[in-house]
Amino acid sequence: MNSLFDLQLTKEDNLLKKFEEIHDYIYANDGLSPQQTLEEFVKILFIKIFDENENLNQFSISADDWNELKAGRPAHSITERISNLFEQTKQAFKDIFDIDDRIRISPIALGFTINKLQGISLLNSSQDAKGLAFQKFLSHHEKDGRGQFFTPEPVIDFCVEMMQPKPNEIIIDPACGSGGFLLSALKYLQNNYSDIDTKNIVSKNLFGLDINKSIARIAKMKLLLEANGKTNILCTNSLEDLDSLKLSLSHTDGFDLILANPPFGAKITNTSTLSNFDLGYKWSNHNNDYHKTKSVYPNQNAEILFIERCLQLLKEGGRMAIVLPNGNFENPSLEYLRFYIKLKAKILAIVNLPQETFIPFGTGVKTSLLFLEKETPNKIKQYPIFFGRVKKLGYQGNKNGTPLYQKDQYGQTIKDVLGQPILDEDFSVIVDDYKAFQKGTKIDKENSFSINYDELNGRFDFDFYSPENRKMFSNLDKGKTIRLGDICDIIKIKSKKLKDQNLTVEYVELSDINTHSYEIINSTTYQVHELPSRASYEIQEGDIITAIAGNSVGTRKHATAIVTKDFEGSICTNGFRVLRNFKIDNYYLLFFLKSEVFLKQMFMYRTGAAIPNVSDTDLANTLINLPDDNTIKEISKKMERAFELRQESRNQIESINLELA
Repeated sequence: MNSLFDLQLTKEDNLLKKFEEIHDYIYANDGLSPQQTLEEFVKILFIKIFDENENLNQFSISADDWNELKAGRPAHSITERISNLFEQTKQAFKDIFDIDDRIRISPIALGFTINKLQGISLLNSSQDAKGLAFQKFLSHHEKDGRGQFFTPEPVIDFCVEMMQPKPNEIIIDPACGSGGFLLSALKYLQNNYSDIDTKNIVSKNLFGLDINKSIARIAKMKLLLEANGKTNILCTNSLEDLDSLKLSLSHTDGFDLILANPPFGAKITNTSTLSNFDLGYKWSNHNNDYHKTKSVYPNQNAEILFIERCLQLLKEGGRMAIVLPNGNFENPSLEYLRFYIKLKAKILAIVNLPQETFIPFGTGVKTSLLFLEKETPNKIKQYPIFFGRVKKLGYQGNKNGTPLYQKDQYGQTIKDVLGQPILDEDFSVIVDDYKAFQKGTKIDKENSFSINYDELNGRFDFDFYSPENRKMFSNLDKGKTIRLGDICDIIKIKSKKLKDQNLTVEYVELSDINTHSYEIINSTTYQVHELPSRASYEIQEGDIITAIAGNSVGTRKHATAIVTKDFEGSICTNGFRVLRNFKIDNYYLLFFLKSEVFLKQMFMYRTGAAIPNVSDTDLANTLINLPDDNTIKEISKKMERAFELRQESRNQIESINLELA
């Protein structure tokens, strides 16, 4: 063994440089995609580790053979030797290699790789050097490959900090990807417990499952480079038979801690799989009490089944942190899911993440983090639940995820005592607030607060329970209020005109509203058969239409208008709801529908990531503040006069045009 190489590898940058040179050489010379290049590189690392473990000393190339390859002449002895070595490697790692896997790089690229790696020992060199080099290498090249490899590192570390794993706890990630959660948990234990036996933790306490063999190989390699020995990364489908899964993991009694970011949006359509899950069945609602029916869904989102599988894998009292799209926290159609979660677990915390969190990793899906403790007996529950909102990620929400650092008042980067720039993030603030909350401190801040379990209704999202919204409702409770659904009819029945395909109608869209003056200012003439599919409701003079869909809902650009005679009989989009048959003055209601109180309620009730919308139930439940009768009359009179003045203004302009004609 050349001691010079061992000495160099005490710094990870030297090994990182070799990794980068190898990757770039294969990519430039063999015409492989970035992802294929990464997969081939990882195969070579497995071969080298196997060679070192078995003391075979076959992972090598002589100067003469290397010169032959560079001269364009074949070197059969090398390719045959490495191919045989790979066959043995596949036997040693049967769970992550297929029997027909082969090395797909050219002899010259293989020779280059061996030449770069043969002088070092991956097993005997500094653990820090190996681990850090591989982490840095992957942080660049996985990003260039498949985004599903990645959960952003700050999110991973935050989940681990919130869960505070202990040395004796058995941890699993059932959708482990490249092993980010497991590595973060290991680092947490190393940093917080001085006498940790890393090899023992890796071989006995850390488990990871992934359905993709290429990704599972990377996770296994990460752990091998941290602690050479047994690793518990399995390539398997975590949603298959539960008993078989527990048996293959040798932990039939369950796990202490689960950390997971399951695949978003993937649809599970296999009926036999769906029928093994409570959440694979439809649930019926009776007086806000849900019951599982006998009807299996035709498909179900994978992340929903993962929630149930994670709870199944936990020991009683075990904890879990899971990354989920916000729809699971707020969509009315998924209230049965939240009912199920409350039935099976204690909710420890819910933390909202910014829209841009996953943009550098290939998706703009808005997500939140759910922290649970398994509690199957479903006792009478009364406990506080922590809510947090992360606003600063420490990186830009663009394709590159460029780090962002704290600046002083002069725009200079702030550095810590070691001279390192300090990331501009508030994950650490939320962690500190949660730890204070765990100790019994009452938390009531803009971005972190707690509510009692009995205050939790069918929603789990941060915005719904934010201090600002709770204060608004508290103020509303002090005055006279009434539900919108109790003071008017909310029309949502399609117009009969839509049955006559050749009828000519006027069509009103969201963009046809002047949001400042509460008016419809335009319509488009169509024959019924030409109308867009969203054309739905017939409007009458005196109706009020208000938006329930679109990015402007609940903002100052929220579209609300009163229907004038000019638009009587028009058809409007289903992005509106039509209000009719009022029990209070319609001009006062029109005024209130543009108030901050109404808009805040609408924004709070919004669900859906791509096109936000408010359900009919939530619209009906919005509270209308009713001052005394004189105030209502005064406001109504001013609103009506404002419309009269606008009509007079239009008449004046029309008269000028007539005079000039």
